Amino acid sequence: MAAPRAEVVIDLDNLRHNVAHLDALASNADTMAIVKADGYGHGAVEVARAAVEAGATWLGSCSLAEALALRAAGLTVPILAWLDPAGTDYTPGVEQDIDLSVSSTTQLKEVAAAAEKAGRTARVHLKIDTGLSRNGCPVATWPELVEQAAKTTNVEVHSIWSHLAVADEVGHPATDAQAERFDDAYREALAVGLDPRRHIANSAAVITRPDLHLDLVRPGIAIYGLNPVPVPADLRPVMTFRSTVALAKRIPAGESVSYGLSWTAKSDTNLALVPVGYADGVPRSLSNRMHVWLAGRRRPVVGRVCMDQIVVDCGDDAVAEGDEVVLFGSGDKGEPTAREWADTTGTIDYEIVTGMYRPRVTRTYAGTSR
Repeated sequence: MAAPRAEVVIDLDNLRHNVAHLDALASNADTMAIVKADGYGHGAVEVARAAVEAGATWLGSCSLAEALALRAAGLTVPILAWLDPAGTDYTPGVEQDIDLSVSSTTQLKEVAAAAEKAGRTARVHLKIDTGLSRNGCPVATWPELVEQAAKTTNVEVHSIWSHLAVADEVGHPATDAQAERFDDAYREALAVGLDPRRHIANSAAVITRPDLHLDLVRPGIAIYGLNPVPVPADLRPVMTFRSTVALAKRIPAGESVSYGLSWTAKSDTNLALVPVGYADGVPRSLSNRMHVWLAGRRRPVVGRVCMDQIVVDCGDDAVAEGDEVVLFGSGDKGEPTAREWADTTGTIDYEIVTGMYRPRVTRTYAGTSR
């Protein structure tokens, strides 16, 4: 059987290692593994199962639909869903014991209506905007929200929560300012009779801010082995992106490669054609700026990245059709990493791995047994 033209290999043993390590860093708090956006491109259900096996006691999804898919796959741990459009019918979430985030009195009423329809109590996490200015209740209307939540009989307030804006910039004063606002919001919740748990720590704060671990931590990118802070952590990258050589050929000096003829051979050289391109997740902006791991060493990709293919300069080294090509991986052997791609293109590695959910890219799993 022919190898896939493009394949991401997800190492679930590495993921389990990362979850266990982060859980140990926050040993006095529960751990919510964030598996939104199809597990950051790694496969939400498979990642969620491995994370729970490794010690995560919660799962976090962005949308209610994502949370319900996890339930349908048989995952029974608590799941938080936090962002859906206005007017969403939360009834299926209440029926399936999905914890729901609430950021306004309007949303609180929608969740209460769903609870009434389901004939059950809805469990909610009230979100306070502590300075990110995205989702979350503004400080000015927070007293009204917590008061109304305390009075709503078919809604149980499990937690209050917020999200940090610059935790990845270690020592930034805004993180302390957000923590102070969060503490103020907690005291206001207590004042109206609520007794919520608290969570605010993302991956960066799990690693660098033990004072913010509180009752629950929410590592996201770190469980996939990508470190958001310039602080050492025992994390192992989970995704490897690979392909194979489709064609090998030799060209003479003076011949150029790919659209625009942006690269010209200075001497006779061997080329390897790899059947992946920007349709498969290779940014076109990496043209003439990327390497791959092929035949035991890093080799430059030359010419423009095309929709379906890239070309690798192999010099006088012999390569053959079918040879494995690693586009990014753990970096342990010297191969490129998702972080390298991100740094070169001016983005973050979150975008690189999340973007690997592509129709022509096969996803396979390693380390599927504990």
